[in-house]
Amino acid sequence: MTVPKGMGAAAPGELVLRARAGDDTAWAALTDRYSAMLWAIARGHGLGPADAADVVQLTWLRLVEHIGALRRPDRVGAWLAVTARRESARTLRHRGRSEERSLEALPDPVTPEAVLAGRERLRAVFDAIGALPGLCQQMLRLLALSPTYAEVSAALDIPVSSVGPARARCLASLRKRLEGSA
Repeated sequence: MTVPKGMGAAAPGELVLRARAGDDTAWAALTDRYSAMLWAIARGHGLGPADAADVVQLTWLRLVEHIGALRRPDRVGAWLAVTARRESARTLRHRGRSEERSLEALPDPVTPEAVLAGRERLRAVFDAIGALPGLCQQMLRLLALSPTYAEVSAALDIPVSSVGPARARCLASLRKRLEGSA
């Protein structure tokens, strides 16, 4: 189903209220807006394509089941994210019980040196982001949450057509800072 022009820009709370009332275009707009986030959460938990698809479908099913009980319709994105994380964890627990694991299949233990090196790299990235201009800091922090360009545009009050080029400039600046500190 295609989302009518303008419906994709509707506020999340408005879409939830319309979906509660049975508006199919509101459901289509919700799935268009949040499906990529749900996939990212499921895949971020290390789930394969089939398990991730199950998690995404279960998350949408949970919304269908509970849409009438949402106390904060405007926070549907957060509700979906929490639900997807819980479904991902449940899938991992179930998979862990159903699969036999051999010692050879276990990953090598992480050394304290590797943990320290990872933390140092992460600190360097955070420091480099903190040294960027304010707009770049805000943009990179927002983009880490996987929002749409339209959501970034609205949050930063810049045109949607400027999000991609600004993102590229910010990442280039971040890369230069990180290469300079290495």
